[in-house]
Amino acid sequence: MPTWFVPHGAGPCFFMEWRPADAWHKMANFLGGAASTLPRRPKAIIMVSAHWLESSCAVTSGQAPELIYDYHGFPPHTYELKYPAPGAPELASRIAGLLAQAGLPAHSDVARGFDHGMFIPMMLMFPDADIPVVQLSLLDSLDPVVHLQAGRAIASLRDEGILIIGSGMSFHNMRGYGDPGFGPISDEFDAWLTQAVEAPRDKRHQALVDWEQAPSARLCHPPRAEEHLLPLMVVAGAAGEDAGRRMFSDRVMETTLSAFCFG
Repeated sequence: MPTWFVPHGAGPCFFMEWRPADAWHKMANFLGGAASTLPRRPKAIIMVSAHWLESSCAVTSGQAPELIYDYHGFPPHTYELKYPAPGAPELASRIAGLLAQAGLPAHSDVARGFDHGMFIPMMLMFPDADIPVVQLSLLDSLDPVVHLQAGRAIASLRDEGILIIGSGMSFHNMRGYGDPGFGPISDEFDAWLTQAVEAPRDKRHQALVDWEQAPSARLCHPPRAEEHLLPLMVVAGAAGEDAGRRMFSDRVMETTLSAFCFG
């Protein structure tokens, strides 16, 4: 299986009215067609969402995790969205074991549900909700090195038909959305990020470790708010030697937002 980094949009944006009405249409169409690019149906999915940070690696281990509607101020119907994907307790245990073997403390969380960074894009990518999913947390240290290590630790699961997805946003400065002045800023960072993703593995990893040195990096991901970029580190770590590429990009709310694929 490849590894993906996908944008999850703004809250439940794909399932409500927006202004302009077509703002998220291209992204929704991309997410809706992503599964058709896979070599086969995934046996399971590991989802790394920007909306779950812990002091140590955590994995969802419930049989049927509930949804966490962790967005605020949206229409009432968006708090009734459903995505009844099954969990995968045995896979969760294996993930925790692989992380521990790599020197990363890890634990299973039987009570943790699926946050909107998981279920919003998954409703478009795999709408039948019939593929088992395990969420893997980010670390609140926000250390890119550790997140690359976490990806490397679980990379072998790809050979078993397990799809690893990072869900975040390539640009995530809440003050920048809707501001035309951030268009060139997001373009500059996106061009750098694409170049980093497309580099050979060692250069790619070093670039991602040093991402703060990229042009306009902290304007696109303000200090202590880079959790929306870190899922990319995990999927890049899991990519091994596989080549990376940008597989989607669009201008939304005056900023450039992109998705990336490895393998």
